[in-house]
Amino acid sequence: MADDQQLWGYPEVAAHLGISVGAVRNRKSRGSLPAPDDTTVPDRPRWRPATFQNWNPVGRGFRSDLHRPSSQGITPSG
Repeated sequence: MADDQQLWGYPEVAAHLGISVGAVRNRKSRGSLPAPDDTTVPDRPRWRPATFQNWNPVGRGFRSDLHRPSSQGITPSG
């Protein structure tokens, strides 16, 4: 890996996602983060910032069930 390539550790990923470092570690252990781009140092995974550009985190408050296309014929109950 090129030395000039910026890599993020847990603190940088946490800051980017707006969550705590502990939450990032928890998500990684559950498999809820993208695979690390660099695992050469044990227990210190690192990611390229680009890895998170098109990644959609699970559990960030987006309820896909509330945003269905109207073509499905589903009407709100109330």
